[in-house]
Amino acid sequence: MTFGPDRIARITRVLFLMTLLPLSMEFRAGDGTPPLPPAAGQGIVDLLLEYMEIRYPGQDLHQDVLYVSIHRQQLFHVRDRQVVAIYPVATATNGPGTLQNSYRTPTGLHRVFSKHGDGVPPFGILREREFTGELADPDFAGIDEDWITSRILRLDGLEPGINQGGLRDSHERCIYIHGTANEGSIGTPSSNGCIRMRN
Repeated sequence: MTFGPDRIARITRVLFLMTLLPLSMEFRAGDGTPPLPPAAGQGIVDLLLEYMEIRYPGQDLHQDVLYVSIHRQQLFHVRDRQVVAIYPVATATNGPGTLQNSYRTPTGLHRVFSKHGDGVPPFGILREREFTGELADPDFAGIDEDWITSRILRLDGLEPGINQGGLRDSHERCIYIHGTANEGSIGTPSSNGCIRMRN
């Protein structure tokens, strides 16, 4: 994935959703693999936006929205209420949840707090959100090291008691949308809580 413009983040209990604040980013498959056709998810997104209007009144749903479906293991990029693209992802092996040290993918409304990785090559390894100068081996078939590669969108929960504050704080848990060295895991629940994408 590579970045360009902005958006804010949100999530529902069943589906992980976000609208990104203006961060100026765009997603593209680094290997040239096209995302799924937008029309494939428009019906789902229409239902989601209807739900969002009721659950989060006053939110501007014409902004860019990222919606992660834990059930489908897909990220839907929505702009002006239309699906722009659908990407395969990998969420937590342990399923959804917000408690610290649960290794679960959080639910609820989120925003993108910060982005990291400008200029990092595909499969570049990031630690503490900084490029180490090392590249992960995409052909590595051993133990999943859960390396964070290429890019990071750090998330910040916006719902006190659900994903913000105390032991349920997504920001403190360092929940990211990020590239992974283990691209073979994409499409299955296999992360330690973050949302993995292809590089």
